[in-house]
Amino acid sequence: MSWPPMNAGLWTGRKMGTDRSVHTAPGDRVFSRGMVRALGQRGQSPLFALLMAAVAMLAGCSRPKPTPVAAEPVYFKVDPLTAGVVTGKVLFTGKAPAAKRVDMEEDPQCNKLHKGAVLDRPVAVNKNGTLANVFVYVKGGLEGKKFAPPAVAAVMDQKGCWFVPRVLGVQTGQQFEVTNSDPVTHNIHPRAHVNREWNQSQEQGSAPLERRFMQPEIVIRVKCNIHGWMHAFIGVVDHPYFAVTGSDGAFELKNIPPGDYTIEAWQEELGVAVQRVTVAPSGKSEAVFTFKGE
Repeated sequence: MSWPPMNAGLWTGRKMGTDRSVHTAPGDRVFSRGMVRALGQRGQSPLFALLMAAVAMLAGCSRPKPTPVAAEPVYFKVDPLTAGVVTGKVLFTGKAPAAKRVDMEEDPQCNKLHKGAVLDRPVAVNKNGTLANVFVYVKGGLEGKKFAPPAVAAVMDQKGCWFVPRVLGVQTGQQFEVTNSDPVTHNIHPRAHVNREWNQSQEQGSAPLERRFMQPEIVIRVKCNIHGWMHAFIGVVDHPYFAVTGSDGAFELKNIPPGDYTIEAWQEELGVAVQRVTVAPSGKSEAVFTFKGE
């Protein structure tokens, strides 16, 4: 039986037909003619056996490509010697909308958590004529700057069959935790449009739910699929310059680099208001917003 011509790149020898081994470069597999002939005796032609040997050798030489290492993000570092601050308050004029009574009779356990009537105030007017639960943040002026997310988590609790707080600010990449302080099962459902929408139930005593929002979004409305009266709002921004007004209607944006900024105040029923401010090196600027009722 005659052998087919051998590939010079695969076979070398002193004399074709007399040398029984394959001479290869260091590290290559070695296939003897006996191995090839043995394959042929199994019903395969010598040429086919030779091709199979070549394929095996090539497969053995292939190596997986190393996984590229992602570059570390470059975060903007604020100079503490020149950083300033923006302070302000959110005023309200006119007639405030009436509070809405919440009926929790459908869940007796929730109802037992409250001694009197439960009221929902979408427009929370403080005694000093200011507004609570207003999300205030830098809308423009930080373009091109990337900030490291905070090491501490932003937490939203479920207490008294309410989301607490009603309005929460979160930075992109920051850990967002949801806890349940009630003796009932709740469900948290952030109805995001830019970020991924999700919803998950949480039993009494369960470990905190942990998520992250990776894209800015003003705002994400949150609901409970079990208790329809429960709702909250999450403002997600890609920097640390945001605040939520409290019982005094005031806010403060600390450690902000010098520059010209657009500051926006968002209220769930009254919409948005905008102010432009300039922060001088080590300076202090003020922004006052006014929302009007009926």
